[in-house]
Order: sequence, then structure tokens, then C-alpha cells
Amino acid sequence: MHKRLFDLVFSTVGLLALSPFFLLIALLIKIDSSGPIFFRQVRVGRYLFPFKIHKFRTMVVNASDLGPSVTTDDDPRVTRVGKILRKYKLDELPQLIDVLLGDMSLVGPRPEVPKYVDTYSDADKTTIFSVKPGITDKASIEFRNENALIANASDVDRVYIEKILPIKLVYYREYAESHSLWLDIKIILKTVWLILPFNSN
Repeated sequence: MHKRLFDLVFSTVGLLALSPFFLLIALLIKIDSSGPIFFRQVRVGRYLFPFKIHKFRTMVVNASDLGPSVTTDDDPRVTRVGKILRKYKLDELPQLIDVLLGDMSLVGPRPEVPKYVDTYSDADKTTIFSVKPGITDKASIEFRNENALIANASDVDRVYIEKILPIKLVYYREYAESHSLWLDIKIILKTVWLILPFNSN
């Protein structure tokens, strides 16, 4: 209950405070390329229920037909404005809508696409999906430069599933088994600190 109240208060305040910024980003996206402002994609939520995530669109409209689900820094599908949004994680801000709707939390295991969740063990599914997915978590912090790590991979999906996802699953399980409001606050503060311009790589 405390976590949900925390999510409701801060997602509402965040959406209200950032609304002028959202309008500016929306305008830049429309000027830069044709297509919708938001990117909507099915992700797996709590108790394995699917939902459609909100992100600012950073790629061409038919990106899913042109390449893998995981993207690299030099991915040609990413738009000019999209590169900036991705660099500073601004494309993630609309997920405050998902938090407000109750599909996500501010902090929790990152919501994956179904094809990646299909690789989880049954035990991992039971543990990880006992909590809501989040906008940020320890895995997001540790793998904030994930795109650069897989930039030279010939098979991006395979490298993600075999090399990166197993490490993320450890973080996901740890959070699901020991989360607290204080831990959420620490993760949020660290996330904000790391995405400030002078900390970006």
C-alpha cells in the first residue's frame, strides 16, 4: 500500500511538473520524423499480465520490422531527436503514465518483451513477476550503457539473452525478494544523479 501511494503521488506530481517539457519533446518528435509521438509495445507485467508500455518514439515507425528488439548506439533506425532522448533517458519519462495507471512502479524489474520472458525459468517468473515492473532499478543503473556493450555484436538478440539478461535476472530476483520503500528512494536518487548531463558518457 505504501509503495502504491508513493507511486501515485510522485507519478502525478511528475506528470504535472513535466507537462510543458512533454509538449516540447512531442513537438520535436513530430518535426523530426513522421509517425506517432509515443511508442507503444507489449511488455510483461506483474503476474505475467501483458500491458502496453508508453515511451517517446525514438525510432522510425516500422523499426520492429527492420531489426532486433534490442538497439545499439549506432542503430540506423534511431531518429535524430531519438538519439538525444535515448542519451539522457528522456524517452522513458512517459512511463510515469504507466505508473499512474498501475501497470508499473517507479522502481522494479524492467519490463521485458514476451520473447525474452519466455527464456526465464519458471522459478524466475514466479519470483520476478510477484512485483510490478519499474521505470528504473539496479539493472538499469548497472547497464546504463547497455547499447554500447552490444554495439559490435553480430547477433544482438543472442548476446542480450546469453550475456546480459542472466545478470539482469540476478538483480531482478534480488529486488523482488528484498524491496523496500527506502531502497526505492535510493535507486531513484542514484538514477537521477547518473542521468544528469555532466554524468553522461
